[in-house]
Amino acid sequence: MQCPYCGSTEIRKNGKRRGKQNHICIQCDRQFLDLYDPPKGYSEEIKKECVKMYLNGMGFRAIERVKGVHHTTIIYWIKQFAEKVADVPKEDIVPKVGELDELETFIGSKKQNLVVDSSKSF
Repeated sequence: MQCPYCGSTEIRKNGKRRGKQNHICIQCDRQFLDLYDPPKGYSEEIKKECVKMYLNGMGFRAIERVKGVHHTTIIYWIKQFAEKVADVPKEDIVPKVGELDELETFIGSKKQNLVVDSSKSF
């Protein structure tokens, strides 16, 4: 085994870190793991599927339940995707149909206690 920093073969064991053997180089005093596996991320296919599900109207938590990816990770991917997409020119046409999500049910279920002052006219 060689030191990945200086190439020396004068190495000794130096305890364990997260269940893996830690080594130290006698020449340069650098510590390193014998077999280092960088953290594995999600594949590009999973990212594309999650972004596509979001663009088709699925909520972040619904995607989380289906794909098993945390919703904040999906939000991060959406932000990255938005930065890559070119700015779309704004249309002057106002759509005739709009879509409301959870906001409609929340506001629609609120009960307001209005105090009406009879001396004021509307």
